[in-house]
Amino acid sequence: MDQTKEKKHKFIGLSAFMIVLFTMPLGHAAMIIMEKTLGESALTPAAFILGLIGMILAIWGYYMKKDSAATFAGLFGALLVWTGWIEFTFVYYAHRYDVAPLIENGEIVTKPEYLILMSSVGFWAIVSVLYIFGTRTGCIFYSWIQKKLGIYKKTDTMHASVKNHSITTFMETNMLLWTSYLVLMFAYDNELLGDRHPVTAFIAFGSLVWSAYLFYKLMKIQHIGYAIRYAVPTVIIFWTFVEILGRWDMFREIWVEPMKYSTEMIIMLIVMVLFVIFLFRSKKTTQK
Repeated sequence: MDQTKEKKHKFIGLSAFMIVLFTMPLGHAAMIIMEKTLGESALTPAAFILGLIGMILAIWGYYMKKDSAATFAGLFGALLVWTGWIEFTFVYYAHRYDVAPLIENGEIVTKPEYLILMSSVGFWAIVSVLYIFGTRTGCIFYSWIQKKLGIYKKTDTMHASVKNHSITTFMETNMLLWTSYLVLMFAYDNELLGDRHPVTAFIAFGSLVWSAYLFYKLMKIQHIGYAIRYAVPTVIIFWTFVEILGRWDMFREIWVEPMKYSTEMIIMLIVMVLFVIFLFRSKKTTQK
């Protein structure tokens, strides 16, 4: 009986990991599909509506009493806001001011919107200072940094900016995505490192090792909401490794061509939904 429970608990962690993992390629695919199918005049308002839905979802999650539901609201709200309001804002201004993409060997290796994203590093630093030194956060990633800097005990005297699982997950997801993109863009910059630089390789395999350690800890988590929140940094750090491998042409990034690989993308979506259903069914079974 105990072994059955242990296996079930491990599957909760695995399910949380897979759900968050599948949001990465599906998010990329959704963005590309919007760019390909919507005209330029329709793309901007569609992106605004997408981000608005995400913000409403995250705020709605703020009022949810159930931990797991609020966490999911924060997660998917963050993904919609990131895609609709952040990524497409960079896309809009990159196109408006004719920012050129980075081209190597006749191929686009970095789109213009990601090149101008690097200019946001100062804003990222300001927000990070607040989360690291100014507040007691529920974010696993920032809590880890606080521990490593030796200031975690001092956070006992701090107040959390928001004590809510939806908003915590919302902010954690957006901040981690932002951090990941900045790390990748600066690593790819030939003026600094370059995608074949040893430091870039260290970032790739360091992310793999780090995410493996987090995955090991994730497998021990029995609480569904906490598992999802822990899976966010685990997956995004792992996805940094995946992105660099893709940059090295180690595999085909099918989410970059979602229409060509529509069957595979639909399978990913179905599997993700099945994992979500499993987690909610597991919660109901546990409560009985």
